[in-house]
Amino acid sequence: AQEARLFEPLAWTKTWAMAAAAGLSVTLVPALVALLVRGRIRREESNPLNRALIRAYRPLIGRALAHPGLTLLLSVLMVVSMLWPLDRLGSEFMPEMDEGDFLYMPTTLPGISIGKARELLQQTDRLIRTVPEVEHVFGKVGRAETATDPAPLTMIETLIRLKPRDQWRPGLTMADIRDELDRKVQVPGLNNAWLMPIRTRIDMQSTGINTPIGIKIAGPDLAGIQALGERIESVLRTLPGTRSVLSDRAVGARYIDVDIDRYAAGHYGLSIAEIEEAANIAIAGQDITWTVEGRERYPVNLRYPKNWRDSITKIRDLPLVVTEDTQVQLQDLAEVRVVDGPPLIKSEDGRLNGWVYITTDGRDIGSYVAAARKALREQIDLPAGYTLHWAGQYQYLQRAVERLTWIVPFTLFIIFVLLYLNFRTLSEALMVMLSVPLALVGGVWLLWLLGYHLSVAVAVGFIALAGVAAEFGVIMLVYLREAIARHRPADDAGLRAAVIEGAVLRVRPKAMTAAVIIAGLLPIMLGSGTGAEVMRRIAAPMVGGMVTAPLVSMLLLPAMYYLWYRGKLRARATHPEGTGK
Repeated sequence: AQEARLFEPLAWTKTWAMAAAAGLSVTLVPALVALLVRGRIRREESNPLNRALIRAYRPLIGRALAHPGLTLLLSVLMVVSMLWPLDRLGSEFMPEMDEGDFLYMPTTLPGISIGKARELLQQTDRLIRTVPEVEHVFGKVGRAETATDPAPLTMIETLIRLKPRDQWRPGLTMADIRDELDRKVQVPGLNNAWLMPIRTRIDMQSTGINTPIGIKIAGPDLAGIQALGERIESVLRTLPGTRSVLSDRAVGARYIDVDIDRYAAGHYGLSIAEIEEAANIAIAGQDITWTVEGRERYPVNLRYPKNWRDSITKIRDLPLVVTEDTQVQLQDLAEVRVVDGPPLIKSEDGRLNGWVYITTDGRDIGSYVAAARKALREQIDLPAGYTLHWAGQYQYLQRAVERLTWIVPFTLFIIFVLLYLNFRTLSEALMVMLSVPLALVGGVWLLWLLGYHLSVAVAVGFIALAGVAAEFGVIMLVYLREAIARHRPADDAGLRAAVIEGAVLRVRPKAMTAAVIIAGLLPIMLGSGTGAEVMRRIAAPMVGGMVTAPLVSMLLLPAMYYLWYRGKLRARATHPEGTGK
């Protein structure tokens, strides 16, 4: 789906890059070390920056190991503190990307004439041009001669091209321009929708809904669908966060109905097909040939003059030739009247449909739909035979959530299995896994501070952060195991000294790793342009996680390892024979 097309190249790129890095680290790097690293190797303490880092870190690790229980308690409290901003984060499929232009797609009520639609199009174009940042405006009303553009006459599509940003008024953003356009273009009968052109086209092709949120009402009767849609429209209009809501009018379009009198037709010796063809040519016309002008082709249409057919009375008086010397009026052969009917009949899964189009004023899709579902459930009793289906970007969000609910646990399970295969002990693998949530705390708080919502892009960032946190934990445990193997402590004091020595050796690699990650992600966080909204939401969890991830690997893991190994020492001292076996 869309999320796969967006993030699959990123996933493959990172996977192959990591595979290549892993291969080089065990082949080329050792050879380069043997070739280039010669002479006296300087100690960690000889570098002034390392000395400063170790001098700042040694008291912290000493206090953490002196009170390991308190360290664990503070870690749990930090994880619990994550619940407060997490509860206030909204959810969305993907953030709205700044495409640099706008697509204005207002909707009118059915029954509008072609002349009035043209007038509204010209009026809105003039209003849009009054905004100084607008460079070009191109509007379209009606549908093209193609099945891929089933736009009714009630839908206006206006592409708004903006000037380069250096020509904008100081301090303006896309949101400011959209708000200004919405204030200026206030025409009675028009339901405004300011959208991104590419995103809207993709949504319309995949779901049929041109707004971020939509409701598809399915039922057996068009009149019942319209009545239900109007009730939904009235409920959602008062819901906080609603910018605009409009329900399809399943009926309400005006049609000229020609009901042929078969007896009258038989009296004049005319067939039904002949009368229908004559009426069709008189009113709508018929293409009789084409004119070719260079590479352009235009149809030549033949029909009665406009002053013969511009009212229902004149249409009734249209002359039809019966024989060479006999003419009758259309009203002599048929009853001509104006009737109401559906402007467009929509169907999905073999059922009649009516759609409700919803735009929000910046509220996230997840919380808005949850509130809307609750309001509709409390205020509307759904008739038998009718169903509601939420569509638009919320449809993508639901699909992504359903997949992530099993992908994330499966990914964590794979990480746990790899950790167990590496350490060969369940306890050490669990230490790394239990420390991962603490690394996510910084990412959640930074999302809340930046005002971002949970989305697929944010989920990708958190998955990457969890992998980095697990990597930090693995390296820390490797250093601790090596220090324990060198000193072979027999009491608490020796164990504490060995853990401190192993943790101190991890200061420089950890500082380098965190600095490289932050330096690499800061340009993404500070960048702008098309696509920057998605990239910032991938980078934000990583940047925030680099604040709490060091606490995991430098304080929590040594404290957990110290408690675990101290338990082993005490068990060995209590049951020396069992330990020997």
